[in-house]
This record gives sequence, C-alpha cells and structure tokens, in this order.
Amino acid sequence: MGPAAVIFDLDGTLVDNLRFHIQAWVALSRSLGVDTPAERFEREFNGWRNEEIIPALLGRPVPPEELARLAEQKESHYRALYAPHMVPVRGARELLTRLRGAGLRLAVASAGPRPNRAFVLDGLQLRPFFSHVVGAEDVTRGKPAPDLFLAAARALDVDPAACVVFEDAVHGIHAARAAGMIAVGVSTLTPAQVLCEAGAHWVTSDFASLPGDFERLLFGGR
Repeated sequence: MGPAAVIFDLDGTLVDNLRFHIQAWVALSRSLGVDTPAERFEREFNGWRNEEIIPALLGRPVPPEELARLAEQKESHYRALYAPHMVPVRGARELLTRLRGAGLRLAVASAGPRPNRAFVLDGLQLRPFFSHVVGAEDVTRGKPAPDLFLAAARALDVDPAACVVFEDAVHGIHAARAAGMIAVGVSTLTPAQVLCEAGAHWVTSDFASLPGDFERLLFGGR
C-alpha cells in the first residue's frame, strides 16, 4: 500500500520565497539594533514560529503586544517584497492535480502566520487542492517538534505512518521524521546533501522531476 496523504510545508516548499523572508527579518533586526546575519535565519530559525524567533533575536522575553507589533512589521514587509515575484515552485500545480486525481488527501502544515498562508494559497489559487491548512496557532511547538505534522495527520484522519511530507528545512525534516512520516526534502535553499544528512528519505529540487522510485511509491498502484 502506498501513502494515503501528502502534507506540504509552505514557505520554501510550495513557493521559493525564503530569501524575501530573510530580507524582512534582517531589516527588522537592524531596526531593533541587533545585527543578525542572514545565515542565522537560514540555519537556526527556518521553520520556527515568530513567537520563538523574536525573543531569540532580542535575547529576552517579549510581551505579547510588542511581539504582535514586531511580527506584523516583519510580515507586512515580507509580503510587500515577495508580491511581485510570487510563483509556485516548478511542477507544484501539476503534482497537486495528480495527487488529488490519485485519491490522496492533501494538507498544508506551516509555521507561518495565517495572513502569509492566505497571501500565497489564495494569491496563487492553490487553496482548493488542500482539505486542511494547519498553522502555528494550532500547536504549541514549532518544528523540529512533530506537532504541526501530527496535527495535519489528525485533521486528515490518516495514520502518521501513511503520510508523506514535503519540506525544505532541516528542522522540518527532523519534525517529519519525529512524526513517523516519509520525509522528502525540497532543495530550494538548503543543499540536498544537508537535507539527506538531516534524515530526508528522498530529495528533489522541484516537483517536476521527482525521483523515480519515490514517484512509483506515490502513484505506483494508482
């Protein structure tokens, strides 16, 4: 039996947008007097929730009101930066169509805030492909904890072991593996070798050229 469901991370997976997120984070940290290199956002914070990133950035607890204000400052800047460049990763729409046609259940599991998810899913008209969209507000822990992916499996009413996860970040691969799921790395920002070392079962550069044996696992019996 092949997988019953496929769960997609959003940022860096369905869209290649992480450099715009990083630009917005670097700008925010500079405005706060904290000089944080882009690499820290790439390596350490990718997959974290804003509620986790901002206190780590400032090195202190952040009251809810200040946290909400800083998060919105960063996210609105990101959306303004990315809007003119927004496209799905190559082959995404075609793969989603095939997966739905093959009867697989589909969900998005993203630590990104709700307005960012709407910005991409509605802006690119991808939302109709997905039965559920699970976000940071649905869990207490971001990746590398498995909570987001387990919440998506519950929403889809599928055993975690019957789920495939597409994910671009090391934290996300760790989260998928911790959830007991098949982890497929998408190497938009993180090199394939690093995703393999994190535990990805397969790695692909986009959705138009999936590894042959993985494609057979997905569609072999369908």
